[in-house]
Amino acid sequence: MLVFNQKLEMKNLYKIAVLSGLFLMSLNACKKEDFNLTPTNDVTSKEVYNTPEGYKNGLAKLYAGYALTSAQGSDASDIGGLDAGFADFLRLYWTAQELPTDEAICSWGDVGIPELDNSTWAADNVFLRGLYSRSVIHITFINEFLRESTPEKLAERGITGQQATDIQRYRAEGRFLRAFQYWVLMDNFGNPPFVTEADAIGKTPPKQITRPELFKFVESELLAIEADLAEPRANEYGRADKGAAWALLARVYLNAEVYAGTPKFTEAITYSSKVINAGYALKAEYKDLFNYANETNNPELILSINYDGLRGTNFGGTTYLINAAVNPAMDPASFGVPNGGWAGNRSRQNLPALFPDTKGTADKRAMFFGTKATVDEIGTFTDGLAVTKFRNVDAQGKAAPSLNGTFSSVDFPLFRLAEQYLIYGEAVARGGNGGTTAQAITYVNALRTRAYGNTSGNVNSISTNFFIDERARELYWEGHRRTDLVRYGRFTGGNYLWPYKGGDKSGKAIAETRNIYPIPTADLIANPNLVQNPGY
Repeated sequence: MLVFNQKLEMKNLYKIAVLSGLFLMSLNACKKEDFNLTPTNDVTSKEVYNTPEGYKNGLAKLYAGYALTSAQGSDASDIGGLDAGFADFLRLYWTAQELPTDEAICSWGDVGIPELDNSTWAADNVFLRGLYSRSVIHITFINEFLRESTPEKLAERGITGQQATDIQRYRAEGRFLRAFQYWVLMDNFGNPPFVTEADAIGKTPPKQITRPELFKFVESELLAIEADLAEPRANEYGRADKGAAWALLARVYLNAEVYAGTPKFTEAITYSSKVINAGYALKAEYKDLFNYANETNNPELILSINYDGLRGTNFGGTTYLINAAVNPAMDPASFGVPNGGWAGNRSRQNLPALFPDTKGTADKRAMFFGTKATVDEIGTFTDGLAVTKFRNVDAQGKAAPSLNGTFSSVDFPLFRLAEQYLIYGEAVARGGNGGTTAQAITYVNALRTRAYGNTSGNVNSISTNFFIDERARELYWEGHRRTDLVRYGRFTGGNYLWPYKGGDKSGKAIAETRNIYPIPTADLIANPNLVQNPGY
């Protein structure tokens, strides 16, 4: 049985992914990438969910879906047509959220990457299809878990009392994870296919849901499960609780006008305040948020994706974030990956320009390496400052566990308190009710005091536009930038440019329709119920 004490015991996840009965399916370019997939092995749900332990193992599989590419090991992928090295959820999500923005650019020429660097992606982009497919298959697994964890199913299997109560909590966590993945699809693809546990498997292709309808579903799910989730910071490490649900609601409400056409800044203030008042606190040192053992004494962390550099390896996650940002000249050993360093991702000049001192002697959040901030050649790694934010070492610089000196044991923060401070402040600046400008400034200055080590960087006033830059300073390379730029009307159009936006070295306008990504061509072919997003 897998337990979640301290860190997910990744050494057991491969085994559990098979035994859980959540049946890994391959999605290839010619097969529909929908939610109505049937088992491909002979392990039945009756066997898997016959005991309470089986349900916890099933829950572990749902969490493992964020950190692993397959039950078969790091060289295998649940997603057909995509190299296993690219198939980790975080790597795909980060690629979609960061590479097409002003925060990052990649020197590699793998099919699909130059198109994201240059804002010229098409409906067959392999990385966008990978993210779409990863979210789809994760929702498929979750739907199956929810079908098997109803009160009726528990009664059939003789599971009652505290054990049934525990499984009710597992079920709420599953619904949270599904709401998160539907948010990913809503944010990135707008109008995806839609299936829940109420839909029969394999009957008809799923119907498409509109973005405003999906917004209502995500909102309603997060509100409905609140009572069944653990209190903030009371669950086992790596599992969702009320704080995670509130944090996602605050994020969704901040972007509600984009998703559903109606601002909900008051609600964003309400739910960010719930998180802020739930006992979280800022970690003392900013840099320690992104090192090994960042779960230790970390009251800022709300929910993370957990990685194990020895027993649960893949080439995505923080292994990717660290290695792709380091070249041999940067001494990979000092990053805890002595045999790594892939020389791929670095910043475009817009990001370091947001800091008063790129060497970090003022704002310590500026964590860069190199001498040339300007990107003249995409394929030259040293064009653009490297980002040294993530390191597979502890706070004292000691290397963390790492198979072959390549893989990372650093957990990735999906939600942390600092984001909630910034959501509160931006929502206040945008006219939401229930908060005050004075309190928003207090929250901002708490972040800036940590960043500067004193009050020299504190501010006396804020505006809506202040937050797009402050979010970049605090949250860069954490997977927020595309969403932020869309909300501010800067991702498309020509009012804000960065190098190679639109394929031009100086940057140029791109069509407004690129504010959402296309539905992958393979799924359009397989599912006649789907209509492509405008502009593709």
